[in-house]
Formats: sequence, structure tokens, C-alpha cells
Amino acid sequence: MTSANIKLLAILLLGGLTLWPQPSSALQGQVSREQDIVNLQLGQRVKVDDGSCPPGQIKEISGSKLTPTGIVRSQKCIPRINKK
Repeated sequence: MTSANIKLLAILLLGGLTLWPQPSSALQGQVSREQDIVNLQLGQRVKVDDGSCPPGQIKEISGSKLTPTGIVRSQKCIPRINKK
């Protein structure tokens, strides 16, 4: 491969990454309502800032178990890392 071919390949790869779809807010880790979480995957954790937990804590929803009918969600209040 020549250096021109390598440069062209690098440009194409970087250009392709900019077109890659961005994840939804649920995949990013925090939403404001539990209803905003769609297609929760096994082991995935999403924080829900809906005010239902005591001060200094935030609700965490996780895909905890795989059953024949789908993924079972579990929820718990965990300490906030960043203060609100």
C-alpha cells in the first residue's frame, strides 16, 4: 500500500465514524422518566432522575434476568455521583 492509499483509507474510516448513529438517551445512562427506557438489555443499567428516591440518591433500573417472556427489570436507589 502506498502512503496515498493509507491516507485515503484513514479519511474514509474517520468519515464513516461521523455517520455512525448516536445512541438514544436510554443507552447513554440517564433519563428523566422510567417510561423513556425502551429495549432494556440484560445487564444494562440506566439511571432515572424522577425524584422518587431520597435526597442524594437516584433510581437505577437494570435488566437483571432473562425469562421466556423477556428481560425482567429491577430497580434500586443508589448514591448520586454528581450532586444535583
